[in-house]
Amino acid sequence: MRTYVISIKPMSGFGTPIKGDTLFGHICWQAAYDSKLFSKSIDELLSGYATDPFVVTSSAYPKINDNEYALKRPDTPLDLLFDLSGMDKAVIIKRRKELKGKRWMLVRLDNRLNSLKSPGIYFNDEELFEKLSDEKTIGFQRQMRKKGIKSYTVEFSQPHNTINRLTGTTGEGRFAPYAVDQVVYMPDAELAIFVGLREDISIEQVVEALKRIGDTGFGRDASTGLGRFTVEGFEKMDLMQLGAEDPNACYTLSPSVPAEELISKAFFSPFTRFGRHGDMLAKAGNPFKNPVIMVDEGAVLMPKDKGIFNRPYIGRAVSALSKAEPRAVTQGFSLYIPLRVEMGNE
Repeated sequence: MRTYVISIKPMSGFGTPIKGDTLFGHICWQAAYDSKLFSKSIDELLSGYATDPFVVTSSAYPKINDNEYALKRPDTPLDLLFDLSGMDKAVIIKRRKELKGKRWMLVRLDNRLNSLKSPGIYFNDEELFEKLSDEKTIGFQRQMRKKGIKSYTVEFSQPHNTINRLTGTTGEGRFAPYAVDQVVYMPDAELAIFVGLREDISIEQVVEALKRIGDTGFGRDASTGLGRFTVEGFEKMDLMQLGAEDPNACYTLSPSVPAEELISKAFFSPFTRFGRHGDMLAKAGNPFKNPVIMVDEGAVLMPKDKGIFNRPYIGRAVSALSKAEPRAVTQGFSLYIPLRVEMGNE
């Protein structure tokens, strides 16, 4: 499997977070619409998915520049990320809130992530915004200060009205005003999506699928203008070169379902995907899929066998989750960056 990074630029707010499993579903719909896109039907693409996935997509992460990316801070105890040795218990408790706020981890292409305790790699929202602003022009920085923008993303509630054509106004029930939540990125923000491709799938095919998704909208309320983005470019990237040379753990880049028999120790935040079908199946008799309990992106999974590092993804496929479409699958795989976790007994 070959791995790439694709850069996208948000052109609107997003009603749905860009997580890898959701993005995979959108790509599958594009393949279902147009069998020429991947030169195979969707049934052919998914026929061997459990053992040889045709594509594995990551969640979207802030791209700082062509050499730096901000990923989610690993979901491990703080003492595995920060050097707390020699501190009094009272000092540790006092700093815990500050350290928990550092929810971003900086990854550089020219500097391997050999240790999770490397100094200066964790940032809070404001620090990330400042680092991103440093890459922009002086005029851009002045404009952000003038508007009081201090965060990479802002949660925004968009009010909507439904007009009763008999009265010419809003009203009660279905005509009551309502608000829709969305996430808006800072101006000129770019996001990075990491993808793994089977040998018979080209990066140009996946980029074309993403362009179509960006044109029509990703996720919830795409029909009202949310979820729009443009594809800015792509390049080949070996994720194994980003991490430790002697790894003992995998840092996951999207929600996944690990094969528990292959994992000796895991640090993660649970994530339940209450999935539902999109497009034509959204109006099926039962559009809802069975809930899937996953580990969220940023999990640190320590495998029993180092042979797992011979391929760039971890996890397994999830099937038999829909009564409306028995062939439906969910991406339980995740690309990963190899890590060296320094446990207390090592």
